[in-house]
Amino acid sequence: MIQNMFANMPPVVKNILLLNVVMYIIALLGEAQGIPVTRLLGGYVFNSPYFEPYQMVTHFFMHSTQTFFHIFFNMFAFVIFGSMLERVWGPKRFFIFYVATAVGAFIFHQLFGYWEVKSVEAELLAQGFNEYQLREIVEEAIAKNLATDNTLLNQYILGLGTPVVGASGAVYGVLVAFGYLFPNTQLMLLFPPIPVKAKWLVIFLVGVAIYNSFISNPGDNVAHLAHLGGAIVGFILVFYWQKSTRNFY
Repeated sequence: MIQNMFANMPPVVKNILLLNVVMYIIALLGEAQGIPVTRLLGGYVFNSPYFEPYQMVTHFFMHSTQTFFHIFFNMFAFVIFGSMLERVWGPKRFFIFYVATAVGAFIFHQLFGYWEVKSVEAELLAQGFNEYQLREIVEEAIAKNLATDNTLLNQYILGLGTPVVGASGAVYGVLVAFGYLFPNTQLMLLFPPIPVKAKWLVIFLVGVAIYNSFISNPGDNVAHLAHLGGAIVGFILVFYWQKSTRNFY
């Protein structure tokens, strides 16, 4: 059954799925050997000492190695909804869409992250720190995984030293595109197992992303702004590409 499902996947979806799985295994094995794969390939805010331009691409092929569910749910949704989009658009357009939503989600998330980090930095400078001190403190804290007694300083360290990983931004773009093209398609949820039209599911998920993006939740390490950014970029692209379409399903 799994072999038949894999054989019937369109090529771009299949290759992106394989690449994500391979990178997940590499990260698991590498970090078990002490190689910081996630730190090297995850995406940092633009003003972080760890930011590298290539991370704009590598981050969305990485997933958290702390839980299997991160990659499982991302790839499950990607295969289900992405396969339909690739069959409608063809491989080239679907690949462009996927990469554009992933990069757009990253930029959206990082711009807000940059602004937040600079705001915290300004407050720390007002407290008497200087830029050289902050740089030394951040580098030592990140290298040794240390926390300080200063809550604001810890927030600054986390902002610069926590990478964003995962295909969630692109997956949200795929969901929005599916909901736009097939708004009345009936879907069966896994949890709870109830039927729902695609448009209502997408509206709910985007609403949750908007809500979580602008509330303060210190224990939440999910990049909700990346979800929202992917949804926005996905909507813009599908609206532009399909603006002459009058048939929705």
